[in-house]
Amino acid sequence: MLLASGETKKAMSAYEKVIKAAPGDPRGYFGKAESSLGEPKVSIEHILEWYKKAIELDPKNVFYLTSYGNFCLDVGKFVDAEAAYNKATELDEENAPLYFSEFAIGYYMKAPIVYEKFLDDKTMAMIHKKSIEYVLKAINLTPEKAKALMADMK
Repeated sequence: MLLASGETKKAMSAYEKVIKAAPGDPRGYFGKAESSLGEPKVSIEHILEWYKKAIELDPKNVFYLTSYGNFCLDVGKFVDAEAAYNKATELDEENAPLYFSEFAIGYYMKAPIVYEKFLDDKTMAMIHKKSIEYVLKAINLTPEKAKALMADMK
């Protein structure tokens, strides 16, 4: 309730109490990470640490993985984001297209911002290539088949 109402500091404090009372409960760490997102004084490293601890304690929780992956996208930790989304697809194959597409679009949106100082045609091509790779995975299409389909569109 505290987090939903925007009371992030109170939520952080409540989750800290959960962690102290039940250090083996991943919900405390996940809640602390989520509530910290609205607090500029909390370091990225701490938020990453809390997400990782929640995942360590509940490694099959796809929601924890995708939330961590999304945060990694936001802060430019693209390798970690990719790994988290790929792990989510392994755990929840039925929804793999959603996770692949979420990573593809997230990467496409965030990478140009992170690589702004180096954003030339070559870097943008790299971003497009990675994004396309995951869009194709999302729709279960090989690059060869995609090329053939694209050639038919001319």
